[in-house]
Amino acid sequence: MKFDKTIVILGPTASGKTGVSIEIAKKIGGEIISADSRAIYQGMEIGTAAPSIEEQAGVPHYGIGIVHPDQRFTVADWKQFAETKIAEIRARGKIPMVVGGTGLYIDALIYDYHFTDEKKLDQSDRTEMCANYLTIGIKWSPEQLRERITQRADKLFVQDLYTETEKLVEQYNWNTQAMKSNIYQFAWGYLQGEYNLEEAKKLFVLDDWHLAKRQLTWFKRNKNIKWLPLAEVESYVLKCIQDEQGR
Repeated sequence: MKFDKTIVILGPTASGKTGVSIEIAKKIGGEIISADSRAIYQGMEIGTAAPSIEEQAGVPHYGIGIVHPDQRFTVADWKQFAETKIAEIRARGKIPMVVGGTGLYIDALIYDYHFTDEKKLDQSDRTEMCANYLTIGIKWSPEQLRERITQRADKLFVQDLYTETEKLVEQYNWNTQAMKSNIYQFAWGYLQGEYNLEEAKKLFVLDDWHLAKRQLTWFKRNKNIKWLPLAEVESYVLKCIQDEQGR
């Protein structure tokens, strides 16, 4: 299947980006580049809800577990990484898909930010969005999204998370921002008896809900995003591809 644009699927945490992008990729010959500033870290696969090999369902994924938690990895680094992967995917005759919730990563790519001194660019640095991206956002009502975050907490707080947390604490001892700004602080608090399991889950849900609101605030400044309910994303992408092929 041929499609000249790179497909971008974005949205807040727990919005269903991963699952729908994999289903689309299987149908169109897509390969996925993660735009998630948490999933880039090695050894954090459980806590960042990165798709497992089984969940990836044979769809190639890039940008997951590519640096150590104590390594410096900037938005400029990610943009270069993503552009390289997009070119490689195109050269194989496949369709590149960028999937994630890190707004600065996505903006750097679709607005083609140029970095000279590694400074963080703000909204005023935007020009026109590049025409070779199809950018889709997944929308939920606040109540629905909060419920999805709560349900995901129940799936994340399992033994695999506790094992991963203990390994990370042993290796990095809270000396990296990657550890502090993630689920591990709550899992560790539970393991240390600072609060019970339900309290740990509630703290995580609140933290993730605040993250989701920040993500939505960022994304809503971009008027070029096509916002759709999760159930409509796949059919919309397929129609866009069919329309281009019919020209």
